[in-house]
Amino acid sequence: MTERIYMSSPDVTAREEEALVAAMRSGWIAPLGPDVDAFERELADRVGVAHGVALSSGTAALHLGLLTLGVKPGDVVVTSTMTFAATTNAIVYTGAEPFFVDADPVTGNMDPELLREALTLLRREGAHVAAIVPVDLLGKAVDYTSILALAEDFGVPVLADAAESLGASHEGRAAGSFGRASAVSFNGNKIMTTSGGGMLLTDDADFAQHVRYLATQARQPVVHYEHIDIGYNYRMSNLLAALGRAQLSRLDEMIARRREMRELYKELFRDVDGVEVFGAEGDENDNVWLTSILVDEQRTGWAPTELAAFLATDDIESRPLWKPMHKQPVFAGYHGVINGASQTLFETGLTLPSGSALTAEHRARVSGRISDFLGGR
Repeated sequence: MTERIYMSSPDVTAREEEALVAAMRSGWIAPLGPDVDAFERELADRVGVAHGVALSSGTAALHLGLLTLGVKPGDVVVTSTMTFAATTNAIVYTGAEPFFVDADPVTGNMDPELLREALTLLRREGAHVAAIVPVDLLGKAVDYTSILALAEDFGVPVLADAAESLGASHEGRAAGSFGRASAVSFNGNKIMTTSGGGMLLTDDADFAQHVRYLATQARQPVVHYEHIDIGYNYRMSNLLAALGRAQLSRLDEMIARRREMRELYKELFRDVDGVEVFGAEGDENDNVWLTSILVDEQRTGWAPTELAAFLATDDIESRPLWKPMHKQPVFAGYHGVINGASQTLFETGLTLPSGSALTAEHRARVSGRISDFLGGR
């Protein structure tokens, strides 16, 4: 039976197993504990911020970050349309209304000029814009230089969705260090994983403390259970934090292996007219979490769906780029500034196996099947 090749499966070794066993033997099984404390310090140090709050998911980090910014029902939060649904879900959790901004067609990230247009329009309409949530797509940091300048001009705080970009940078500064706070994810398919989990990162001690408070059911510091706010059960398990610490120690190694896969795809498609590796320009600052190609069917004579179907016959996973949020039925009632770039990326893009756990045999199988497909065309 053929072994399935996934786009980005967890990359775990004996180091992670040893860390997990040590945490179990320490007796710290429940949420919180010494590995949580250490993981928060180590990741904050890696990113270059003062505080980290380890949470149950990246979505939880976004949700609590928005609440700590004071986002409430009736507010508007401006965000990227080219993203996974979790970004928009977190906004809706607060009762606020998401307002979508389309993508730069080269990077897929929020287009700063469209952001300016969106903020100008919303100000004219008298909307209260409570936050901007830009998303780092597939491991490429957004143009924070432009976006933070716009945010300052309009007096709106930024909560960065860096769920996909841990290990990337912009202008020499690490992804996860921008805005009032940033949210990162350790989901099973991310650049590093804690199985499930995330972290909020910030330089603001009061911000971090409020997130920590909300994440532990908003308990007051008294002997009995006393609550004056609605809280959430969003803290990370000590066991998962131990796994995360081991993963963090291997982060650079895992990014390097993903970059090797990116370079392999660049070589495979170098001479194929009508195919480009998405985001390849300037990718030296990316964490190359996932590698996608863009296919111009008029030039290639084949569609990305055809390559996907061909790979599937050998149990090799691939998928389109994110379907834009403004095209999702659940968010159809919300507005935005849309230029069609994200829709084009969705229609022409295909994400290929990119994980650091891919073996030499896996890589050879993937590249061989792609070569077979191209040869048949």
